[in-house]
Amino acid sequence: MTTDVPALQASGRCWTFGDNIPTDRLVKTKYVVEPMSVIVQHVLEDLNPRFPLEVQPGDIVVAGKHFGQSSGRAIAVKALKATGIGCVVADTFARTFYRNAFEVGLPVLELPGVTGLVSDGDVLSVDVVAGTFRNETTGQERTVAPPDAFLLEMIRAGGLIPLAKARTDLFA
Repeated sequence: MTTDVPALQASGRCWTFGDNIPTDRLVKTKYVVEPMSVIVQHVLEDLNPRFPLEVQPGDIVVAGKHFGQSSGRAIAVKALKATGIGCVVADTFARTFYRNAFEVGLPVLELPGVTGLVSDGDVLSVDVVAGTFRNETTGQERTVAPPDAFLLEMIRAGGLIPLAKARTDLFA
């Protein structure tokens, strides 16, 4: 696997969430031992009951500051990815959530002020590799520094474990 990562792009409906969303709100504790097919039916349901019912592949979650705070449960990131969303864009991420996103292959992009650029239901386009964000509904655009090339390679591989299998040089 090379470090030349192709564009990781997403385009879809915007689902907005606020600041300081903990992983326990992404996936309630009572569901963490259930099969993923059950967990995805409840992702973010406390914050927006329509989300698990209506989310479509490629949709984009937009959140405020410190998204994914509290516990470092990777199951929260895995469940969000299992909904089929294209990526998560947030003002900032809790560091453990951010790391877990790359480790399971969920594209994420930090874009300060993003919540002021969107309304729930807008159509968005995001290119994680280029660090570009466009609200297709309003025409607003922003560019930020993309994630590190190694992190992008990890997403392209599908996460840390697939990358480690493909890149045995990482552990030589």
